[in-house]
Amino acid sequence: MLRQGVKVRIAMVGTRGVPARYGGFETAVEEIGRRLAASGHQVTVYCRGERHPEREYLGMRLVHLPAVRAKVAETLSHTALSVLHASGRRIARRGPDVALVFNAANAPMLPMLRALRIPVATHVDGLEWKRTKWSGAGQRYYRTAESLAVRWSDALIADARGIEDYYRERFGASSVFIPYGAPILTEPDNAKLAEAGYEPGRYHLVVARFEPENHVHLAVEGYRLSKAEHPLVVVGSAPYSDAYTARVKELAGDDPRITFLGGVWDQDLLDALYAGALTYIHGHSVGGTNPSLLRAMGAGASVVAFDVNFNREVLGEEAGRFFTGPQDLAAEIEAAENDPGAAADRGAAARKRASENYVWDDVAAAYERLCEDLLARRLTRKTIRAR
Repeated sequence: MLRQGVKVRIAMVGTRGVPARYGGFETAVEEIGRRLAASGHQVTVYCRGERHPEREYLGMRLVHLPAVRAKVAETLSHTALSVLHASGRRIARRGPDVALVFNAANAPMLPMLRALRIPVATHVDGLEWKRTKWSGAGQRYYRTAESLAVRWSDALIADARGIEDYYRERFGASSVFIPYGAPILTEPDNAKLAEAGYEPGRYHLVVARFEPENHVHLAVEGYRLSKAEHPLVVVGSAPYSDAYTARVKELAGDDPRITFLGGVWDQDLLDALYAGALTYIHGHSVGGTNPSLLRAMGAGASVVAFDVNFNREVLGEEAGRFFTGPQDLAAEIEAAENDPGAAADRGAAARKRASENYVWDDVAAAYERLCEDLLARRLTRKTIRAR
């Protein structure tokens, strides 16, 4: 339970909003926002995309605004309209006391909030400039946006120690460390799994947006090198990534063991796929604490993860295995098939670690303290540099 202290009007800006159907930011907004609202805070979530039929969802007030449908402009254009709306309400004395802005790319919009004395915490996410889709001008923009987030935020939120370290080392800036939570799944819907044609423990799974830094190509390549008897099920897609999707499918070739399901929007089926997988292959490399990894851990999946500091931080040394190339991934896949009991033990260890270290109630309580500190001016631009 959250604390029963001062009630805060909170704006959550910069994501696709809720209900959460897409990514980690949206999941975080839904899980945190619903708990803050249940504790009596007034939570407004700015949304783009599919419109929820009601003006409220799980106690959160929803504001739907349009966006420019282009890769470069979509997020920033929607955030600009969201900030204008929040600022107008502030002028009318009905606006937010604090703003939680997700994604450092939205930093150019922060001065408008600051001009109206709305304290801002920016969730800086991962190292977005490392993503292949942002080469050239896009990469330069994201690196500039990071520095602007440091300059214009009253607090930075890092969801991983590795992100916290990056901002301290690159900018001399301190962050508030708040990870994501993990949904703990104890009773998967095996009937849905059967309807989809899969048996528990008899397939390998990838769930990822199709982007090079998520290494879907490496998962497919490593699997093809293996002597695996169980199929590989690949869940995911991505806008603006037709060339990479074509590359992944070319690597899969005509291997009958590999199935591409595209996006799976049935969340019960997706949970069942995580829980029933012999291995979950996690190739993400540039984010912080990744929600897909946490979801797999909470479902008790045996994780084989790309070997970067973010994934090691979340899994520890006992709850997963790691790979760097197709050959060692192939070896891990074969090892799991040869000893499914050991894979199941790692899955159980992953669920235990998630249930102890990544708890949504604790995450929401940390956000509540953050909002109270922003409102009381205990966190300001000076504290980012001073702590």
